[in-house]
Amino acid sequence: MYKIRVSNKQIASVFICGCVGLAAYVLISSGDSKQMKNERPLVASMTMSPEIPSSVSFCGKTIDITRYNMREAFDRELSSFTYFHATTLLLIKRANRYFPVIEPVLKKYGIPDDFKYLAVIESHLDPRVSSPARAVGMWQFLEGTGRQYGLTITPTVDERCHVEKATIAACKYLKEAYGKYNNWISVAASYNTGMGRISSELGQQKADNAFDLWLVEETSRYPYRIMAIKQIFENPYRYGFVLTPRNLYKPIKTHPVSVSTDIADLVAFARKYNITYADLRRFNPWLRDRKLIAGGKTYLIQIPDEEDLYYRQSNAYVHDSRWVVN
Repeated sequence: MYKIRVSNKQIASVFICGCVGLAAYVLISSGDSKQMKNERPLVASMTMSPEIPSSVSFCGKTIDITRYNMREAFDRELSSFTYFHATTLLLIKRANRYFPVIEPVLKKYGIPDDFKYLAVIESHLDPRVSSPARAVGMWQFLEGTGRQYGLTITPTVDERCHVEKATIAACKYLKEAYGKYNNWISVAASYNTGMGRISSELGQQKADNAFDLWLVEETSRYPYRIMAIKQIFENPYRYGFVLTPRNLYKPIKTHPVSVSTDIADLVAFARKYNITYADLRRFNPWLRDRKLIAGGKTYLIQIPDEEDLYYRQSNAYVHDSRWVVN
């Protein structure tokens, strides 16, 4: 006969699965329907629909979402983020690094703090991301729009990828849109499809805000996606996301080097400051070539602190205590 060796990990795994199965059985057994009382689940793990609140808070206002279309639209986005586990976890981890940069800019320009979640759904908080439509950066600016709101875009520089400067540009857009609509939901929708489209549809459909408009699916979903990811960020444990401080991505200390002349070789520049060219590009994603043509402007190139590049000690910085369990 064969000897079967069972490790402690295997025993623990069986124990956990048993507990999950028992919990699922208790949940099913406590249901009111006849079907739930008479049938046992066929799997050990159950997928539960997230509870949908009757209202949500956005930009300082309480929004009633009991109307059928609003509740179902919110349910769709909340369910998606809840069960898109890997991506949603990554968003919270990245926010620990980037929200400290974004939030002060929003506050300075008088934009509601909730608009940081617009950056979350636009780019997954990736400052280098590019869309099929050629929108670039954390705030996903098209080239023309980026220039319109003050960003420098040249063969060697793309400030759409500069987190702070792109956030300033986004604030300028959002402030202009609010001056037009006096409604933050319409402002959010316009960020996806443009002020021209929202203004046109508000007029043609005789509506007061974007919630009441018939729009293309992507734009219709947009405000609900922002509100849903906010709901999870403010209550991650409630939606099944369990993180500790060590799981979050720490902000990495840098010091700026002011540059107002051309740099012919950024590889040599990086070596001068004892960092790799790869790290130079990671911490300055707005650089888009192996050289920099200053063009009469002054740029601040961030040089990361060598010691801070390592997780020799677990991350201790938690930007929002609601994200973690102790």
